Amino acid sequence: MSDARQLLGMKGASGTTNIWKLRLQLMKPVTWIPLIWGVVCGAAASGNYEWRLDHVLAAIACMLMSGPLLAGYTQTINDYYDRDIDAINEPYRPIPSGAISLGQVRLQIWVLLLSGLAVAWGLDQWAQHTTPVLFLLAIGGSFVSYIYSAPPLKLKQNGWLGNYALGASYIALPWWAGQALFGQLTWATALLTLAYSLAGLGIAVVNDFKSVEGDRALGLQSLPVAFGIGPASWISAGMIDLFQLLMVAVLIAIGQHFAAVLLVLLIVPQITFQDIWLLRDPVAYDVKYQASAQPFLVLGMLVTALAIGHSPLTQGM
Repeated sequence: MSDARQLLGMKGASGTTNIWKLRLQLMKPVTWIPLIWGVVCGAAASGNYEWRLDHVLAAIACMLMSGPLLAGYTQTINDYYDRDIDAINEPYRPIPSGAISLGQVRLQIWVLLLSGLAVAWGLDQWAQHTTPVLFLLAIGGSFVSYIYSAPPLKLKQNGWLGNYALGASYIALPWWAGQALFGQLTWATALLTLAYSLAGLGIAVVNDFKSVEGDRALGLQSLPVAFGIGPASWISAGMIDLFQLLMVAVLIAIGQHFAAVLLVLLIVPQITFQDIWLLRDPVAYDVKYQASAQPFLVLGMLVTALAIGHSPLTQGM
């Protein structure tokens, strides 16, 4: 079990000297899942995805770009700049433990970034985009990842800005990529997913509870540090629920009533698990909460995406 946690880049992992396992741990495969799912949602929202070989291969390539390559880049660069914090919170991580050199980490950052940009460019060629939308999204997302982790901006120092950047990177960006790959990315759906990303802000707060000690010691104003663990758990739950309910209102407004009902039914168990786990002790139960509640959240994203794909929103503003 500990070896599996090591490979996935999860907290509490055991150590290893295998360089490829260390590289994989830096990339945190467990974090790729929401980005891969975001591509699925974007493809669904495009209204143009078809189950044929070229579409399947393009979708897989987009998932590769969004997950292993660019999310891997994001996680690696975050570990690189967070090595002092990790020395307090997670000293077993590859960099603070000394298992991998900083030069090897820098090489990995560049390889992942350039590979992700290359795949994005190739997907634009496949989609015959006159404007390289996916390449521009990849550049923009990579830049956000950099300023999230690196000084002088280091967005993660601010609980609101950092967590929103994280939420948008995990919800809006892969959704945009999937939708642009198979259809047209409109301003309406772009703004809608940015609003949806505020629910992602709430999810990002959940990840901050385990790092309170190190964040406080190094002056990072995460929401649990700024407001305290109890109030931050309520902020997290409120953001997650409020902006999903906003999506319910949007679905009703565009005539997708059945999808709105389904989304409400998927929000209810999330609220239940918030009461059971998140609001009682988010430090002890953060993993249990995410394992219990997040499947309903991501299913809600897909319901919303499918509804958008069959609505006037995909036809432009």
